[in-house]
Amino acid sequence: MQHVVIPDIGAAQIWREKARGFLASGIAPDQILWGEVSSDADLFATQPPAHKQGTITVPRSFVALANTVVWHNDPERFARLYAFLWRLRTAPHLMSDRGDSDLARLRNMEKNVRRCQHKMKAFVRFREIGCESDKRRSFAAWFEPTHHTVEPTAQFFVKRFADMDWRIVTPHVSAIFEQGRLSFVTGQPKPDLPDDASEDLWITYFRNIFNPARLKVQAMQSEMPKKYWKNLPEAASIPDLIANAPTRARQMAESAPTLPPKRMAQVQAQLAACTSAWKGPEGALEKDIAACTRCPLHRSATQAVLGEGPKDASLMVVGEQPGDMEDLHGKPFIGPAGQLFDDVAAAASLDRTSTYITNAVKHFKFQAKGRRRIHQRPDADEIAHCKWWLDAEVDQVKPELIVAMGATAAQALTGNGASILSRRGQIEHTATGQPVLVTLHPAYLLRQPDAQRRSEAKDLLLNDLEVATRFL
Repeated sequence: MQHVVIPDIGAAQIWREKARGFLASGIAPDQILWGEVSSDADLFATQPPAHKQGTITVPRSFVALANTVVWHNDPERFARLYAFLWRLRTAPHLMSDRGDSDLARLRNMEKNVRRCQHKMKAFVRFREIGCESDKRRSFAAWFEPTHHTVEPTAQFFVKRFADMDWRIVTPHVSAIFEQGRLSFVTGQPKPDLPDDASEDLWITYFRNIFNPARLKVQAMQSEMPKKYWKNLPEAASIPDLIANAPTRARQMAESAPTLPPKRMAQVQAQLAACTSAWKGPEGALEKDIAACTRCPLHRSATQAVLGEGPKDASLMVVGEQPGDMEDLHGKPFIGPAGQLFDDVAAAASLDRTSTYITNAVKHFKFQAKGRRRIHQRPDADEIAHCKWWLDAEVDQVKPELIVAMGATAAQALTGNGASILSRRGQIEHTATGQPVLVTLHPAYLLRQPDAQRRSEAKDLLLNDLEVATRFL
């Protein structure tokens, strides 16, 4: 039986050397008694044999695992590591076997050590112990880690506090950094540290960043376990902060500002810009529509096509958008669809000269194919942007009835552009209560594939316009 004592300082390097020698000599785990400096020697133990020379290859992931697990406080950590290393000789795939119980135990130990290192970085509190005449300021801290994490964590403090001397004293191993050199000594008793005036400032800061409305005691204690509280100057304030949290949270809610923050005013201004609420001076509507840049359609269209007709008309007819001829001449309903509308309107005894005619969208949307400009239907955003102007026209004319021809006009006026054939001939209403008669767009008639269907669609439009005439 081989007996090996691993000291507290330099444990990782010494364990690796011993394990490498035993593995090269072919000594099985049950023939080795691993112990710490404080452990008693085995009665039947012998001194380790001379190590045989040779190359020992192990997965890099195991080396990283072992370099962390050796700092665990489990007395069996060295034996567990060597037993698993012994198995890796013939089964290197074990490092990726999540079902292996030995690996699972070592991974859990690794996790515990890393968590302890994190707590050490967070909860070490230095106090100044040097004199003003010293060339380098000197600090000391008392810490009680759960595992042997002082040595593997010391480099963190070296990098952060390289311009001062310091020491971290613990019951097992203490780290001393003086004149730029790091050393370790065996554990020391808790030193009598002086008071630090800066702690009052830190405690004031801690109390002020404590948010009682977000207090979760169990979560807080998970991140700041109670075992560390006795060495944290701010911990003395925690019981009082927890006890008064409900009262403070209620006071915060009651004293919250009633006015919206500045960013909310900006959001509300942006929202208002997207709603239909044009309130310009009388006579300026046409000029503002002509200068509209609210959506990208103005970039390729020739001009905005304004509404046309009496400003006190009893009937308003709303189409979809200007066509190619309307875009070129700046007048609504003068192309093929407009000419067909004039014919049907005359048959329904509807006088165009006494009707205000406009479009839901003011600019021509098209796709260029050679010299031709092919009509494209406006999308929902374009309809919504142009609704600003349509609502202003409705508010200015104040018609007794609005005729919505086609899906785009119905969408702009009622918010629903679907199922025009089933809705046509019926009176609906805008959001503000104006009556709207939904009907077909004359362009729908022109798209019918044969004369019979075109005639049937024309009769439907004629019937709807007669309904409008009777309504008035």
